[in-house]
Amino acid sequence: MLDPARMDDVLRRGGDVATLVGSWKSLDAQRRKLQGELDGLRQQRNAANEKMKSLDKKGAEFAAARDEMKAIATRIKEGEAEQTALEAETEKLLMSIPNAPHSSVPVGTSEADNPVLHTWGEKPTFSFAPKPHWELGTSLGILDFESGAKITGARFTVLRGAASKLTRGLISYMIDLHVQHGYDEIWPPAIVRRASLRGTGQLPKFEADLFKLELPVGPDHVADNDLFLSPTAEVQLTNLYADHIFEPGELPRRYTAYTPCFRAEAGAAGKDTRGLIRQHQFDKVELVKFTTPEASYGELEALRQDAERVLQGLGLHYRVVTLCTADISFTSAKTYDLEVWLPGQDAYREISSCSNFEEFQARRAKIRYRPEAGAKPRPVHTLNGSGIAIGRTIVAIMEQYQQADGSIVVPAALRPYVGGLERITAGG
Repeated sequence: MLDPARMDDVLRRGGDVATLVGSWKSLDAQRRKLQGELDGLRQQRNAANEKMKSLDKKGAEFAAARDEMKAIATRIKEGEAEQTALEAETEKLLMSIPNAPHSSVPVGTSEADNPVLHTWGEKPTFSFAPKPHWELGTSLGILDFESGAKITGARFTVLRGAASKLTRGLISYMIDLHVQHGYDEIWPPAIVRRASLRGTGQLPKFEADLFKLELPVGPDHVADNDLFLSPTAEVQLTNLYADHIFEPGELPRRYTAYTPCFRAEAGAAGKDTRGLIRQHQFDKVELVKFTTPEASYGELEALRQDAERVLQGLGLHYRVVTLCTADISFTSAKTYDLEVWLPGQDAYREISSCSNFEEFQARRAKIRYRPEAGAKPRPVHTLNGSGIAIGRTIVAIMEQYQQADGSIVVPAALRPYVGGLERITAGG
């Protein structure tokens, strides 16, 4: 939730944000005006009450003062009801206003305005026309799109043989790498409550994108029927500390987790719908940090490097872009995207986003810290990064390591995690 003191900063995003901010300011002005009126009425009520104490209870002056106090009390009661409704409406509108971009975020109108921070490695060259992963996977018998559609529907895929082995191997490879660099491993539930999604900013704005569960409620079933399949482990990891106060010296905290992820809306209609790029169910290793405001942008740079380390270890060519004001997510103050090169599609595709949310999520989830013993708690800064998306990593390996005969070379760093497999071949 955006700090109201930064309401003008969010205008750098452009678009319809100005309308939202204007509506919120109008409502907030009404709320503050009503608060002032109620404060005045309460003073009048107190004064009338004091006056009545000095009057003869049987006299006309006492009766008039009593009637005045009753009238004031009625006006206060009506005003408090109006105030409650205004506060609810103001908060609802505030929850729909995105985070304010950091001053270093470039202004832009679309993803075309995202500047490239740097690239790593060289684009692989081929003596043949490289194929997209969906053709390679079908030929090798490791990506079964037809069975996925038959079992569940569009944008669900069955992974067979080497593809399923790559999935298991990549999860272990990534988790091991992140643990070696200071992250604590977590294995969270895949189902989350509405409050958890609200805390990280997926709700209320993105409810249509989520898979909501309809479960029986009762003593032998679940106690809460307002549950969803998690769209990202960012939700679970961040809410480890919902309604929590970190004491001095307890920050930073860094966590990593693998989870299956579920998103009902997986991109614009007709965009990247072939293959594994946009699936309704996918696997991802996630990174989440809790830190003080003073350290958060240093932690963002380190977070980006931690995600990059995965791609570098696998020898995958990629670039890093800084998202402009028009392209950063609803919750983010600053985001770097890692975009891996896919030669079969002649394009870069996002494989990881690394973001600093500053106080935005912490305010919603009530995650705070004390800068010193006995000090008033302040919101922490939260950060999140994909560390990284498993399916897209498989896509990148298949397309960058493809051979003329249609086989796929397995990156050397991954071989210990896949039983020493060096090459994926048809029927192999």
